Amino acid sequence: MKTFKMLSFELELDGKLKKIPLTDGIIINQENSHQLWVIEAFTTSEYKELFDELILSGTMLDARVIISFPDNEPAPFSIITHSLTPIDQNISVLFKGRLKAQRKKYAELLLSQLLEQGLRNDELLVAFEQGMRERPSLQERNERLENTQVIK
Repeated sequence: MKTFKMLSFELELDGKLKKIPLTDGIIINQENSHQLWVIEAFTTSEYKELFDELILSGTMLDARVIISFPDNEPAPFSIITHSLTPIDQNISVLFKGRLKAQRKKYAELLLSQLLEQGLRNDELLVAFEQGMRERPSLQERNERLENTQVIK
């Protein structure tokens, strides 16, 4: 088994990524024949109702996780919400799932998308730096860029 510090956690809900703020988090590669990962997110109790619903529904979700270093590319997972444990004013949510097999580098996808949008020179640089810092889903990024003008 290998254990990693989880720095960022996002779930895809209703076709949109929802960032879940973490108080703490850990992700474990079980390194077994099933290639299963365990993800524990420690967050505020305001998300208790959401995660209770996901446990009851047994819905498979897409998630993006940044581990170890903030500059790491988000790792895509297919997960199921397994359990929830209240701890004081917070909750610990346990997920189980698999790392998605197809994974392209975020920077390459972002740059390609920005070039397709016709961004060049300073506009390209500003949008690329912002995208690498914020790491929104590329679909969300399209919608935001259409409604935003880059200031030179």
